[in-house]
Amino acid sequence: MDALYTAVATANGREGRAVSSDGQIDLPLAFPAALGGNGQGTNPEQLFAAGYAACFASAMGAIGRQEKIDVKDASVTAEVSIGKDETDGGFGLSLVLRVELPDHLQGEAGQDLLKKTHAYCPYSKATRGNLPVEIVVE
Repeated sequence: MDALYTAVATANGREGRAVSSDGQIDLPLAFPAALGGNGQGTNPEQLFAAGYAACFASAMGAIGRQEKIDVKDASVTAEVSIGKDETDGGFGLSLVLRVELPDHLQGEAGQDLLKKTHAYCPYSKATRGNLPVEIVVE
């Protein structure tokens, strides 16, 4: 693949900082309270959720333009969960994409759009076969 853009960020653990090379991101990191932390910063799951939601929404816009479908009123919320991975005793992720579609995309038309979007989205491609992704229409 010929890279069109490369994002660069550095972090020093879940309780530290995440900083992008261009300075657009400079965030404190902290374990969420649900995992025993103080919750006084963001965490990798929140960053992944924001990135996936933005990418999926953008991919839906690209598919919408190709198919001449108006998706401007659609929105995507990503829920990234972390939990114990029983296969190795470590941790694993699961993901739910909640897609709010306008009335004209309810039913089969919306399902077709989401299927095409999920096949097209770079984040969906990266996660396919690696973690469970559920798409819920709201």
